[in-house]
Amino acid sequence: MSGAKVLETDEVVRLTGGPLRYVLRRSPVARRLRVAIHPDRGVVVTVPATTRGRAAAITDTLVRDFLDEREPWIRRHLARHEATAAKLDSRPPLDEGRLVPYLGAPHRVRVVAAPAGTRTSRVSRVGGDTEDELLVERAARDARPTAVILDAWFRARARAALETAVARHAASMGLAPRSITIRDTTSRWGSCSRQGALSFCWRLILAPPAALEAVAVHELCHMRVFGHGPRFWELLETRLPDYAVWRRWLKRQGPELHAALD
Repeated sequence: MSGAKVLETDEVVRLTGGPLRYVLRRSPVARRLRVAIHPDRGVVVTVPATTRGRAAAITDTLVRDFLDEREPWIRRHLARHEATAAKLDSRPPLDEGRLVPYLGAPHRVRVVAAPAGTRTSRVSRVGGDTEDELLVERAARDARPTAVILDAWFRARARAALETAVARHAASMGLAPRSITIRDTTSRWGSCSRQGALSFCWRLILAPPAALEAVAVHELCHMRVFGHGPRFWELLETRLPDYAVWRRWLKRQGPELHAALD
């Protein structure tokens, strides 16, 4: 069974509110029906892999009933994703003054030519009377897109902020992480290996500092309790009582953070 693949098909079901398109995933490791609303893929239903014939027909009936019961929740989340997509599509290009989040606050991107003789483009945060800016001073020989320049700047600040947060909490918890890696992940904000290697998404630097800290503490707690059982959540709550607030915030604002430089 371990070598079996996940099979995906595009499906349509007729519900009270009209036809609903969804992706049906038949997974050999799934143990129950579950539904997720993906910003790009829409409704994704995962079911345990079944054999053909009667078992498959029973699964189709169960999926229809499952979606029918959750239709109000599904329609509500689809509408929210559509509104977010429309908002993102209406943004100006980065070079024309797009607002980009940084530390949880909007910053206007302003691109200017760097002083003569400048060899490397640089970015600085500038506080203004009405709004903060991310000033990109582009070197004459730098052909990189503005998004790439900002990406590198954000990654450096994400590493510094996450190393500081991890060091502070690791010390009080008596832990010593093996390493810290900064990546651009889309499915998770952080991870922890059994060997104590921590990995984080650089886009956490776009979120409020408390959200970044919540993810750092979450992964450190995995060094004590691997998995997401009751003991893990109890430990996390003792370390960070408001972790659930920032978990919800990241789930809600995630699409905007991931699309910030698109």
